[in-house]
Amino acid sequence: MTSALPYRRNVGAVLFNATGQVFVAQRKDLPDAWQLPQGGIDAGEDPRVAVLRELKEEIGTDRAEIIAEHAEWLRYDLPPHLLGVAWHGQYRGQEQKWFALRFTGTDADIDLEADSHPEFTAFKWVALAELPALAVGFKRPIYEALARDFAHLRP
Repeated sequence: MTSALPYRRNVGAVLFNATGQVFVAQRKDLPDAWQLPQGGIDAGEDPRVAVLRELKEEIGTDRAEIIAEHAEWLRYDLPPHLLGVAWHGQYRGQEQKWFALRFTGTDADIDLEADSHPEFTAFKWVALAELPALAVGFKRPIYEALARDFAHLRP
């Protein structure tokens, strides 16, 4: 039954600071979960525009420049306990276009409460290789791919 559900189109940001660390944020609804900024693509929206919009919505700033785009759309399926719950049961998971970006601002530019429905409570900068260990289990393969495929971008 779930195989008939579509994937939700989404963008994600691997945001590098000047020292080559990557931005991760602690989810408000899952305090043990840290994730990269990501969000849905609006109808007709270019993914390159969407990733900067999502940064502005989720972390309060779009002070970043795109430095790379992952060659493939990456997918994950929701675990059974989230099917029918997440996104009102309309999707089986997400199909994501990931971008690497260089942060051009400072930590003072980041405002996790900029949106009226904030998703995050805290943020930190970590080594790219740490991403898979921070991800929830069902997103771990994507974070492994990002850590591998964007490794050459570290300063």
